[in-house]
Amino acid sequence: MKPRIAVLVPCYNEEVAIAKVVCHFQMALPGAIIYVYDNNSKDHTADVARAAGAVVRQETQQGKGHVVRRMFRDIDADFYLMVDGDDTYQASVAPEMLALAQSGPFDLVNCVRQETEGDAYRNGHRWGNAMLTGVVRSIFGDRVQDMLSGYKVFSRRFVKSFPALSQGFDIETELTVHALELSMPVAHAQGRYKGRLEGSESKLHTYRDGWRILMMILKLVRHERPLFFFGAISGLLAAASVLISLPVVLTYVETGLVPRLPTAVLSTGIMLLAALSLLAGIILDTVTRGRREVRLLAYLQHPPFPSTDECCAPAQRT
Repeated sequence: MKPRIAVLVPCYNEEVAIAKVVCHFQMALPGAIIYVYDNNSKDHTADVARAAGAVVRQETQQGKGHVVRRMFRDIDADFYLMVDGDDTYQASVAPEMLALAQSGPFDLVNCVRQETEGDAYRNGHRWGNAMLTGVVRSIFGDRVQDMLSGYKVFSRRFVKSFPALSQGFDIETELTVHALELSMPVAHAQGRYKGRLEGSESKLHTYRDGWRILMMILKLVRHERPLFFFGAISGLLAAASVLISLPVVLTYVETGLVPRLPTAVLSTGIMLLAALSLLAGIILDTVTRGRREVRLLAYLQHPPFPSTDECCAPAQRT
């Protein structure tokens, strides 16, 4: 059984590189359909991609998250390969990634970038990627590497159960957390990562997008780990309450009096907030469990694509 493969290329002002990307993936994956989603480009990205043989579609809401949401909704395939349109990723790795996805089968195969040129990564990008990937690994699980890589293969089950709430480059974080939260099988492949072509500009702003990704991580922690999130707030509030009340308690033990009544009231109020925060975390944790079960049911509605071993296995006689 031959899988239907869709190559998804989100694009914004990639006129210089998009033709090479389309041609390289046409050679690497002859049977795949290549979709280029133009996100309000101000150059001739759409025309160049169409002339190179890609199926070109438009997404008018600005931001990579909006583009990915549209692609996942519109396109029907067995495996989805998503790659940036800047010609920085190695198309020849695609067959290996797809074979790996089918062999498991794996719902997510992530390409771990191997830098081949000194200017492929900016220092801020390298440091930010390591920090943000480390944060996600420590909170949601250490089964992912190079979280911000723009070169991934997804199964149909992954794509059709993914809620896609992000708007910009923070979509990479949401994709990773979705796989980790549903305990999906994840694999990695190695691929060369090179610098952009001359005349091509990165759309990623190191500090602004890094801040947005960090905020997305905090939002996902609040949504997916509410007991941890609100429990941490509760612990901080409780510690502050104890520190504030300590002089009051010591004075009361020595004299039997409470001369600092406002301090005592403040300490009590903070401790009540700590208790409320913990209670909110407990309640939301139950709600989150229900949401996770709904996503898991959506995931299980789509059968896995047969693995390579199952495809090659001889039919059993009855």
